[in-house]
Amino acid sequence: MARIVGGIGTSHVPTIGLAYDKGRQNDPAWAPLFKGYEPVAQWLREQAPDVLVMFYNDHANSFFFDCYPTFALGVSPSFEMADEGAGKRPLPDINGHPELAAHLAECLVNDEFDMTLFQDRALDHGCNSPLSLMWPHEPAWPGAIVPIEINVLQYPLPTAARCYKLGQAVRRAIESFPEDLKVAVVGTGGLSHQIHGERTGFNNPEWDDEFLRRIVDDPQSLTRLKHADFVRLGGAESVEVIMWLAMRGALDDKIKCIHQNVYLATTTAMAVAIYEQA
Repeated sequence: MARIVGGIGTSHVPTIGLAYDKGRQNDPAWAPLFKGYEPVAQWLREQAPDVLVMFYNDHANSFFFDCYPTFALGVSPSFEMADEGAGKRPLPDINGHPELAAHLAECLVNDEFDMTLFQDRALDHGCNSPLSLMWPHEPAWPGAIVPIEINVLQYPLPTAARCYKLGQAVRRAIESFPEDLKVAVVGTGGLSHQIHGERTGFNNPEWDDEFLRRIVDDPQSLTRLKHADFVRLGGAESVEVIMWLAMRGALDDKIKCIHQNVYLATTTAMAVAIYEQA
């Protein structure tokens, strides 16, 4: 049977990928961020998951506002990396896991989640920005990915509670998959940031710390927050953290954080954390 070995929460700021591609890992401005991902890469080497189930959002690169699904599940045998306007990143395509994806689709629909299924759509920085820091990829990635897109761009958005329940349903589906697979779940986005309007550049380190504490100790309290609460506390774009709640829903009620790094160097509080089952 498939089993979940743990979870990862991570920001997906596009400049992370750009800095990585330019070899700026040891630059003083970037070193604290990249050092924070080294324990994540080590943990993934030790756990050696076969598949990453990755909750992410597309930034209007593969899905557009004329048709932007609330929840979409990637079922392709492989995924390429999106060209977001400045050329494709120097990353190889990554394998999907169609068998697990098909099983997830069947289970989630029967669990009353009406999933959109997609193929042949590239993964943008919502996936590939943190992925390139966490998993070695020369000449190829060490495992497969099952991407689950969540709409955090075009209102109405799914609620925090709905994302948490999606994660719980994903866990049930993974644990009922008959093949012996090790799976890590990843939630991306945030933390506090706003990149438009009167509060451009807004951050709230106190809220970021509280969110990171509550996602471990009291995730149910986060599911009761409205989108307006996330926006007020963390900035307009920080509503992305509902994707962390999908990841959290896929884990045990009791978990432990074995690594956490938060770095505020640009407009976004960039965080990464590893969670293991207690």
